[in-house]
Amino acid sequence: MRILAIVALLLPAPAGDQPQWGQKGTRNMVSEETGLPETFDPASGAGILWTARLGTETYSTPIVAGGRVLIGTNNEHPRDPRLPEDRGVLLCLDARDGKLAWQLALSKRGPTPYWDWPKSGMASPATVDGDRVFMVTNRGEVVCLDLQGMANGNDGPFKDEGALFVEKGTPPLEPGPADADVLWLCDLTKEAGVRQHDSAHCSILVDGPFLYVNTSNGLNDKHSAVENPEAPSLVVLEKATGRILAREKEGIARGTFHCTWSSPSVGDVNGRRLVFLGGGDGVCYAFEALREAPSGELPAPLKLAWKFDCDPAAPKEDIHKYVRNRKEGPSNISSMPVFHDGRVYVTHGGDVWWGKNQAELKCIDATKSGDVTTSALVWSSPLRLHSMSTAAIRDGLVYVSDSGKTLHCIDAATGKSVWTHDAEGEMWASPLLADGRIYIGTRGKLFWILAAGREKRVLARIPLKEAVCSTATAAGGVLYVATQETLYAIAKPR
Repeated sequence: MRILAIVALLLPAPAGDQPQWGQKGTRNMVSEETGLPETFDPASGAGILWTARLGTETYSTPIVAGGRVLIGTNNEHPRDPRLPEDRGVLLCLDARDGKLAWQLALSKRGPTPYWDWPKSGMASPATVDGDRVFMVTNRGEVVCLDLQGMANGNDGPFKDEGALFVEKGTPPLEPGPADADVLWLCDLTKEAGVRQHDSAHCSILVDGPFLYVNTSNGLNDKHSAVENPEAPSLVVLEKATGRILAREKEGIARGTFHCTWSSPSVGDVNGRRLVFLGGGDGVCYAFEALREAPSGELPAPLKLAWKFDCDPAAPKEDIHKYVRNRKEGPSNISSMPVFHDGRVYVTHGGDVWWGKNQAELKCIDATKSGDVTTSALVWSSPLRLHSMSTAAIRDGLVYVSDSGKTLHCIDAATGKSVWTHDAEGEMWASPLLADGRIYIGTRGKLFWILAAGREKRVLARIPLKEAVCSTATAAGGVLYVATQETLYAIAKPR
């Protein structure tokens, strides 16, 4: 960790937090932050407020709230000598200097590596609501944490952190002030029958007293079928207790090609509050949001408002025979649907690991009802290759990235390409639009800053030491960029 001697001159003016991934609810990758840097230089330290060492694989986007920075990683650089093994880790850092406030470090989930891939860490971004942190761990457990950690005592009702931090049958550890304070825990495997695959990835959506959670339900070890086809792809938890109140019952899992990694979004459409989910079956779903806790037998079924098949011509039967087929097969959705001006924007296509190369951005009319596959398409825009990108939308333009090393700027009204940019590396991150600029990193160890707008202007091409898989975050006048091993806090000199 490094703090520059000129840190006092670089400290930003106070501004807003970024308590979840994307704009609140809608998931639009647009920030209202201003005064952000036009460039930085990790080699010389120019513009760098501080750096924090992460693990060796980091797929989680940094979240900033209440003077804390939260980011998931692995345990290849252990912070606690008592816990040296491969683990999923959520780091909570002080936003002033990047020093550790506390961590949640959990053992891997078995019984095989395909449940929780070695060294993949905690891939989910945290969501902060007030003084509570909501997170899906590497073990597929939804946890509610105290933002202050154990520093203010062990709050309840959960009190057994010492046993949670170690393998079953191992003597519990004594929690200290640098440990997470778990308030409640819901194990999706035990409570909802979920069989996660490779990694649990979810950015929890908070909507009033409810938490909407995609479950990472997916394939068996052989990639030949969904192991638990009746398990839900979306559940709703009571925010105060972690109790499962509702679930989708549309059979999404039965058509899932790989896994359910698309996180939910929300929007108000003609008096209806709808929750949107990108299915592992390539279908975008809209459900009626809960207005109150359901009564009767739980979990209650979520009411479907509409569904849109993003790839209706794709095969729908015996879909797993297309595993490893790069030419044909079903679509899935890994990105988050973005709700903007009555429309939903979502990328879809072949799976980045196992599927066809085809990928597209769809614009869907969110005002319709029922099966809207043939009636709600506004436009479709082809992408170069697999895309896990969530869209950034502003001033009539849509920005998305893909694994074909291409950043796209697309006209929001027509779906026509405005410009493209060769980023010289595949992108798993989504573009962040903030302060009139596009910020995005690549797996080719480059970070790009471009001017937003119809004229393509590259402002900076910045070499990094490691690949970038997570989306940049802007909060408090600071840009946060996570590589696989390092978190940078970057600010414009003032």
